[in-house]
Amino acid sequence: MYCKIFIRLLIKAFDIHLNLLLSDVEEKIILREIDKKTNKENTKMITKNFGLIYVRGDLVIMISPPNKNI
Repeated sequence: MYCKIFIRLLIKAFDIHLNLLLSDVEEKIILREIDKKTNKENTKMITKNFGLIYVRGDLVIMISPPNKNI
């Protein structure tokens, strides 16, 4: 099984502890499996949308600007 997760969001506010207030959060999960019987690849995409999310700063590992190639 192969899984990729993409998250697109807008940072509305943050503080010195890196607590984040996020809006317009969109999560895309791409699952790829190979069927052992038929040897075919099955791809499934799951999309979730969230309005407003608060993330506590001690849970934040890294913040990176968007990649221009995607």
